[in-house]
Amino acid sequence: MKIIFCDSVIDNKLVEPDYKQEFYSANNSGFETEIFSFEELTDGDLQRTLKLIKSCEKEKLGIYRGWMMTSNIYEKFYNELLKKNIRLINTPSEYKHCHYLPESYSKIIKETPKSNWTKDVSISNVIKLSNEFGSNPIIVKDYVKSEKHNWEDACYIPSASDKKKVEEVVSRFLELRGNYLNEGIVFREFIELEFLTEHSKSKMPLTKEFRIVFLNKKVVQIFNYWDEVNYDCEKPDIDFFQNIAERIESNFFTMDVAKKKNGKWIIMELGDGQVAGLPDNANKKDYYNNIKNLI
Repeated sequence: MKIIFCDSVIDNKLVEPDYKQEFYSANNSGFETEIFSFEELTDGDLQRTLKLIKSCEKEKLGIYRGWMMTSNIYEKFYNELLKKNIRLINTPSEYKHCHYLPESYSKIIKETPKSNWTKDVSISNVIKLSNEFGSNPIIVKDYVKSEKHNWEDACYIPSASDKKKVEEVVSRFLELRGNYLNEGIVFREFIELEFLTEHSKSKMPLTKEFRIVFLNKKVVQIFNYWDEVNYDCEKPDIDFFQNIAERIESNFFTMDVAKKKNGKWIIMELGDGQVAGLPDNANKKDYYNNIKNLI
């Protein structure tokens, strides 16, 4: 199996510094590692993108580890690697299924906050969308990411019925996302989670959350979501989330889960395992050894 990493902008023969520890851990676990140019991929130069990756005589499985891609770019990347006899672990449709919340929402609807979405981000349509939440608190994000570190200005809306606040927060959110807006906007009901502490800069509440990584429907590893917080020894009910994982249309994905204030567990969101970041607290050596054992 090959693990394929983004290169460094400074030197295209070196791995992107943010993935350096993972790169060496993958090597030490016995994986073949490759490097490609993410910048040339996003610029549309598909042939130069993979110039450092040689074709395989027989088809090999691959896992990408790097920056997020739109579903369209991922499909081009996937198909270009196929020409070199490398098949990424998730097809383009499987990538999209976990990368964009609306794609997988029906699979987790009973275990996740109420959500709705639109690609029409006109204020009139946004207000109409927010009406579905009555006076409940909500957060705004796009199909992939939020501006949670701009919590009060571009993420959290105390009451969906406060139309002035909805307009202000959504407008600021769209301004900050700019050209990086993924598909459209998503409103999600704000659920009170077990509070741990408050972020020192953004004042965002840091709550009891975990990232579970699944490979072939088996748990690779469970991580504390926040590096800034001292967690107790409590972990989520893996059997419960394992059963839900069986219905997810992906071979390699993450499931972010959290404990509600009332003690019950919920799913916050899913993510494609190839582009989901690992917390700083992650043991990368164990991570890649576990992946090797599950392939």
